[in-house]
Amino acid sequence: MLNIDKKLAKREAEGKIIRTGIVGVGQMGRGLVSQMVLMKGIMPAIVADHTLDKVIKAFHTAGVRDEDIAVAKTIDEANRYMEQGKYVATENDTFISHANLVEVAIDVTGVPEVGVRIAIDALNNKKHVVMMDVETDVVIGSYLKKLGDKNGVIYTGSAGDEPGAVMELYSFACAMGLDVKVIGKGKNNKIDYDCNPDTVYEEAVRRKMNPRMLTSFKDGTKTMVEMTAMSNATGFVPDVIGAHGPAGSPQHCCADLNELFKLKKDGGILNRHGVVEYVNGIAPGVFVTVACPNEDAAYVMDYLQMGHGPLWTLYRPYHLCNLETPLSVAKIVIDGEPTIIPLDGPVSECITVAKRDLKAGESLDGIGGYTTYASIATAEETYRNGYVVYPLVNKNARMKCDVKKGTLLTLDMVDLDTSTQLYQVRKEQDKMYANGYALK
Repeated sequence: MLNIDKKLAKREAEGKIIRTGIVGVGQMGRGLVSQMVLMKGIMPAIVADHTLDKVIKAFHTAGVRDEDIAVAKTIDEANRYMEQGKYVATENDTFISHANLVEVAIDVTGVPEVGVRIAIDALNNKKHVVMMDVETDVVIGSYLKKLGDKNGVIYTGSAGDEPGAVMELYSFACAMGLDVKVIGKGKNNKIDYDCNPDTVYEEAVRRKMNPRMLTSFKDGTKTMVEMTAMSNATGFVPDVIGAHGPAGSPQHCCADLNELFKLKKDGGILNRHGVVEYVNGIAPGVFVTVACPNEDAAYVMDYLQMGHGPLWTLYRPYHLCNLETPLSVAKIVIDGEPTIIPLDGPVSECITVAKRDLKAGESLDGIGGYTTYASIATAEETYRNGYVVYPLVNKNARMKCDVKKGTLLTLDMVDLDTSTQLYQVRKEQDKMYANGYALK
């Protein structure tokens, strides 16, 4: 993101403000609005949520005055108010994709079935898209990337989310000629596969979080989703289903990781390199573990107290989530570059695991719920075994048979909801790559 500050300041001075459209003002969307208002050369020009009062509150929290806020009931009103330089609030999220002055649409809903609609509508209307809903990206990201290319616009994941933060480190290391062996993220607590919205409720209230969101963090689902996005952008794969998830420390430049991530034959835990991992104890940071075949460069790494080698870990001890998202917007509009995009077809898939014993006929409930959680497997394993891609599971999915807790659910075990746009677009993506995944 070098020199983005100067480039944004230049646009501000020239009156070329980047106007964005944001859908969703929950915790992430609200913070995004506040951060963008602080910045030069960019503004949250129109913000949509099904609860209008939440949009008004988000603008107020960001310090926007009442006289600078306008409520749009029609697309013509939205266009007129934006031309006047107002901050536009609306309940109609379709305005984001159709407003004349919006350059970049940002989905912050956290709901895959909404994210797919927002993204496709925006891309087809020649708007760039920043997808903060990683759950949508890991299901149909390759399709959306191709759709953006077709329409001459950019589809990207967000800076600040762990996949985007990892991608910056990965690109930095590759540019330096380092040999990247492992990429990944920290986790701040050991995975609790049994947790559900009831067991986390008190903590969620205390932390002002949605219980389902907190559940998705604690049961490992978010970690698996994020690692899948990292995998699909780099070609790195999980060493084993679900990854190893060792414990480590950020001390001494994550020296623990330099030993852990050796191959088994060299005393480490890995069967191979080129893998994606998570590490308990180094959250909220992200990392890449590298090797360097050049003796002089290796000497400098040792001299700079990065460790003795042959592996070294580059560690970023933070990711700022939605607060960094505007930088992805700027990168698109000013430099014409995405932050993180999937390769041409999935490398890994986010798959579904039974959280408890499940009975035939029982309804499932998706992300952050009571019945399932996510894991990660290579795309090859997923298609060969017919594992259920996790974000396709919603409240209308039903079990076709009894399964035990911990079972990796397969397509012959579950009746998925085939009526959603997410499901239908995923079918199109599978046809695009002829991967043999057997959705109906």
